Amino acid sequence: MGSPQTLSEAHRRNVAVWAADCAERVLGLFEAEAPGDSRPRDAIAQLRAFARGELAVREARRRFVAHAAAREVSAPAAVAAARAAGQAASIPHMGAHALGAAAYAAKAAGLAAPDQPEAVSEEIRWQLGCMSAAARAALRQLPPVGNNPSGPLGPGLLASGLLGSIIRDLQASLADPDHALPPRSQADQDDGRKPEQPVEVHATEHLG
Repeated sequence: MGSPQTLSEAHRRNVAVWAADCAERVLGLFEAEAPGDSRPRDAIAQLRAFARGELAVREARRRFVAHAAAREVSAPAAVAAARAAGQAASIPHMGAHALGAAAYAAKAAGLAAPDQPEAVSEEIRWQLGCMSAAARAALRQLPPVGNNPSGPLGPGLLASGLLGSIIRDLQASLADPDHALPPRSQADQDDGRKPEQPVEVHATEHLG
């Protein structure tokens, strides 16, 4: 039986559009530090092609390339922006990566504005506001972050620290549009500056 984090191919194509928008919105933070590196932008372009039905699941292979780009920059906001593109590029293999892309994008926005405690919450609000009804319906099918181990939302990187907090807010807002998004504390901002851990790849992601 497949993982509930995979989603149907139709749902993956729907959430791909939203995740591409989230990742692309902060892409300038990476390109400001690495203006000659097109790998994250190329990964997002390939994801959009997948969303349009122009690429099959097994043809979408840019996810590891975008994560490699993240290892070659040093500014925390640039790293997070590249990770957002890498998570987004993984959606053809597993839909839950859409929330990972949004979380890294919101984290990047917060890191780029350390003196603005509302920056992360404002980015989440933007993400929720640009989400289509189809993407919203698809994302509501995902298990709560930290509960299901068969994918990126399981216990681990995306369930911990600032990333986990962002995803919980996203999922709470999907369940209840009136969910209040809190400003992030200084501790949250400091958490966002911790060194990145290796990105987890799950065996179920290779099924497509």
